[in-house]
Amino acid sequence: MNDGRPNPEALLRQAVQEGRGRLKIFLGAAPGVGKTFEMLSEGAARRREGVDVVIGVVETHGRAETEALTRGHEIIARRTESYEGRVLHEMDLDAILARRPRLVLVDELAHTNTPGSRHPKRYQDVEELLAAGIDVYSTINIQHVESLNDIVASFTRVRVRETVPDSVLEAAEIEVVDIPPDELIERLKAGKVYLPEEATRALAHFFSKSNLSALRELALTRAAQAVDAQMLEHVRALGVGGTWAGGERIVVAINELPGADGLVRAAKRVADALRGPWTALFIETPRVAAFNDAQHRRIAATMTLATQLGAAVATVPAANVVEGIKAFLADARSTQLVVGKSQRSRWFEFRHGSVVDRLVRETADVTVHVLPIAGAVPDPLPGRRRKRAAWGSPLGYAIAAGTVALVTGLASALSHVLDLGNVALLYLLPVMAAASLYGLRTGLFAGIVSSLAYNFFFLPPTGTFTITNPENVISILVLLGIAFATSHLNSRVRAQADLAGASARTNAALTGFLRQLAEMNDVSAVKRAICAEIARILDAQTILLSQGPMPSLTIQAANDDTHQLGALEMAAAQWAYDHGTTTGRGSATLTASDWAFYPMTYGNQVLAVLGLTREGSGDAVRADQLPLLMSLIDQGTLVLERLRLEDEMRDVETVRTRDKLRGALLSSVSHDLRTPLTAVKAAAAELRHGSTPDLIATIEQETARLDRFVANLLDMARIEAGALSLRIDAVDLSDAVTGAAHDARAALAGHPIRLDVPPDLPLVRCDPQLLHHCLLNLLDNAGRYADPGTEIRIAAEHRHGTLRLSVIDHGPGLPQGQEAAVFDTFRRFAGSDRSTGGTGLGLAIVKAFAEAMDITVEAANRPTGDGAMFTLSFPQKAIVREGAGEGDV
Repeated sequence: MNDGRPNPEALLRQAVQEGRGRLKIFLGAAPGVGKTFEMLSEGAARRREGVDVVIGVVETHGRAETEALTRGHEIIARRTESYEGRVLHEMDLDAILARRPRLVLVDELAHTNTPGSRHPKRYQDVEELLAAGIDVYSTINIQHVESLNDIVASFTRVRVRETVPDSVLEAAEIEVVDIPPDELIERLKAGKVYLPEEATRALAHFFSKSNLSALRELALTRAAQAVDAQMLEHVRALGVGGTWAGGERIVVAINELPGADGLVRAAKRVADALRGPWTALFIETPRVAAFNDAQHRRIAATMTLATQLGAAVATVPAANVVEGIKAFLADARSTQLVVGKSQRSRWFEFRHGSVVDRLVRETADVTVHVLPIAGAVPDPLPGRRRKRAAWGSPLGYAIAAGTVALVTGLASALSHVLDLGNVALLYLLPVMAAASLYGLRTGLFAGIVSSLAYNFFFLPPTGTFTITNPENVISILVLLGIAFATSHLNSRVRAQADLAGASARTNAALTGFLRQLAEMNDVSAVKRAICAEIARILDAQTILLSQGPMPSLTIQAANDDTHQLGALEMAAAQWAYDHGTTTGRGSATLTASDWAFYPMTYGNQVLAVLGLTREGSGDAVRADQLPLLMSLIDQGTLVLERLRLEDEMRDVETVRTRDKLRGALLSSVSHDLRTPLTAVKAAAAELRHGSTPDLIATIEQETARLDRFVANLLDMARIEAGALSLRIDAVDLSDAVTGAAHDARAALAGHPIRLDVPPDLPLVRCDPQLLHHCLLNLLDNAGRYADPGTEIRIAAEHRHGTLRLSVIDHGPGLPQGQEAAVFDTFRRFAGSDRSTGGTGLGLAIVKAFAEAMDITVEAANRPTGDGAMFTLSFPQKAIVREGAGEGDV
């Protein structure tokens, strides 16, 4: 119940919003209602008030009146992205963050960004702007709201793939931009929304009057729900009481009795009539522990039915049903309550009272709908079990009687020092102990036995149950009253402690489950952990299925690798995956299955299916465990979705990198193949007039250039395909350097070569062919950008267990801070092989070949600053001979 204190969780959520920007959404039923126009109008009004307003992105769709409203606004230039041969323009998020306006206008909140953008969706860009403290105005149509996507598709026959989570709307201020359907149709016919040809098609399909009316109703209803939720959050934070019935909120209280499913259906009809959200509520009292399997099964079926009919479900622990329902109604600010009244005897109501009567009296601000549950009679517990549950265990009575006897003996031994009042106080000890340990009835038994013992042994005349002094009668009555009150109080405290312990165990289970999953980054490990943890927490058998390379479901994980599913179970799992509903045991679909299957759904997509079963014929999950299971499934689903998005982002980055490489490759091929081909073509034409040594040399030189270019392309293809095969052998670096310098003499023409390679260097283990390619590409790169006529030096040294081989030139050097980037594929800047007609592949191939041989390659400028130095470092494990005098290994 509301106690006038602010809700801590609501206050915490408000505190989180401090420092964030405010989001305002202009919500429309369909395109053309004027969302962008209204957003720009309000933006202009804020600008006239002195607010710093900029346009991040606005889609005018060629409408003159909308374009006119953009004039006068500062517009942040969009960034360009190349995708599949097209140039796309996207909102420049970084430019807006650097500009830091007070308000930014961002059209089309549901837009999907170009692959490779920082965020896949525009609403995620908006989240980053809000986190930076920037206010945002944005627009959206109702069909793009995630929770309404299926509903809109059911009558428009158009499924929108760009959606926005409902949580975005719930955190925003919403303004509905609304015009009547007839007026929107007239705008469409006048060509103010689409071109005439497109407008004709739209009127025949999506923009029919019936569709527009339904979309309009959805927009108004969803906006009202969002406003209602924000109002409730505000009053919770302030601690204000009352229902605040701006909208109807319905709760149906279900129980374990037959006929509870009728209550759920009636509540669904009430919710549909009032167009309000509704919740199926079960109060978990201490008596739930005594429920039999049939009662647990009935509660589970009723909760499942409520979920299938669109209700939220909640299980609330409480000392008794009335207090639990009142507390939930107060917290949810519910306005309507649906309860059932079962057939009870007058004697039962006289002893226990009527739950319905108390609810009617004590919930004055709530409309209570009371439905008779015909034939609903409490299920009798098995005789022996019921007696034990009602009267306690024989051991408790025996211990209580023994404790009374012990106190009697102690009081008799101390009777010469204790008066009768103190003796009476001693008898409170067994009463309190029995009530605390064994319950109310055992405590009352201890109280009666204590009264009889006190009367028989201590009140005159002793040895009889006769009481001569009226004061002693009062003492016995007080003792019995204290026994009753103490027993009742201890019983309630014990029940509340049990409920608190159960809640603490549930919270601990959820926290531990999420903590374990949050530390994992492997999908297979997460799926195994989900199965293992849910099986441990719920004491059930679990299995998880999802789609693999084939379209059919396959078992991905289980708490026991021996689990196998039959044809019926696989059909139930496939149905749960395809339809997003619970199937199997305890559900309404394929109930003959031994397993119950629960879809793990995020948005409109089912990521996996979790199966549960228990030994025996009972339900896979008891009703009191169902909310815990749903919470575990939700948490597991969020972790799987996070990993899925991370994989998608990696795939997007890979595609983006490949697109860049493809574009660079086309550029390189178009330039670097055309140049030598032109020279060969011209030389071939001159051959018609007779050959000369110069023409032959040109043909040979350009042909060798083409051969080297094609070889580099093939080498890069081998690297990216992972097709490198190493042939490791002991190599003499002196011979390797001499051979490479000889083969690169054409590329080094005009440059004197200096070899500083000591002849006594140890041999190194590497692939001779790959090392030769590395040295050729380094020398070719040096010959391309070294200043004409300058010396190119190849030096080697062996110090501190590492052998270093360097190619050093005299030239412009490398850009400061960009030394490592020179090895990137197709990288262009001065000092790399792309700057002077190279392919941009040579140094990338050097790096890839060196890393394949566990050799480190580094690029740096010479200490004097007049050239670059590329170094191959051979690790100690690659050195096979430490000195000239030692034998080869």
